Amino acid sequence: MFAAERRQLILEMVRANGAVSLRELARVVQTSEVTVRRDVRALEAEGLLDRRHGGAVLPGGFTRESGFPQKSHLATAEKTAIADLAASFVEEGEAIVVGAGTTTQELARRLARVPGLTVVTNSLLVAQALAHANRVEVVMTGGTLRGSNYALVGSGAEQSLQGLRVSRAFLSGSGLTAERGLSTSNMLSASVDRALVQAAAEVVVLADHTKLGTDTMFQTVPTDFITRLVTDEPPAHDDRAATELQALADQGVQIAVAGASENPGGDQAPARRGQRRDVPVPGPRRGQVPGGGPGLRTAGTATALGEQAAGAERARVADLRRR
Repeated sequence: MFAAERRQLILEMVRANGAVSLRELARVVQTSEVTVRRDVRALEAEGLLDRRHGGAVLPGGFTRESGFPQKSHLATAEKTAIADLAASFVEEGEAIVVGAGTTTQELARRLARVPGLTVVTNSLLVAQALAHANRVEVVMTGGTLRGSNYALVGSGAEQSLQGLRVSRAFLSGSGLTAERGLSTSNMLSASVDRALVQAAAEVVVLADHTKLGTDTMFQTVPTDFITRLVTDEPPAHDDRAATELQALADQGVQIAVAGASENPGGDQAPARRGQRRDVPVPGPRRGQVPGGGPGLRTAGTATALGEQAAGAERARVADLRRR
């Protein structure tokens, strides 16, 4: 395929879907992501589209929101892996809230197997995915139906969440940055998501790597309120997504990466797709490691601290005996 043909096809895909990942573009045009990135850069120079971390969107994508049919075909493999991992954090008998979105819909399909679960949601698609799960109780908010994402929004939805308290909220959105947290392009959706956050003790954000570093109009969850981010592993060349992950980690967000691979030569075996890997994160919400900087206490660190404490105790006992 000639460059002009590739770029025309890329432009048609972006126009049809609103946003497309580089990985998906490379698959469709049957070339490398490096070549696709070069094509996207050329199209951006002509003002035909805008680049985003790991993908491309229509010009003015800061305020534009793709409809559900378009979103459902974006980053499908990544969303599946994220949903698999996110479901592993849900325990039997919990009460949780699940917001609207294509990734949360994938999560709901997996929650149908968790016995004794209570799910509060404003999403018709989440409720539909759980409709035949006889061991899961589904509680829907009130509100006005927003057809573009099959979600209930408005004052009715927000009022129905008042006084509610659950263990976790699982939310998605249009973009995620360390500076502003989770955001979306629609004011009504953002308002309901904020009400969902207020009902939960912990907030878990589900966002594939193409949303990292993307900022949209309405903030839903400030970074300080995000307990955990479940995402997929960014491509090796996507330095900006990796930088955003580190920035989120520095602010105390726990990072769980689906389908992550350990560094070559590392002590751990490579992770399988969908396998949980918590990235060590510094920040004020993590415990302080004695004698060192802030960080997530790993098994190796705990062992070293245990040996250090045992050695100190032996020395103290020996000193008492000498006395």
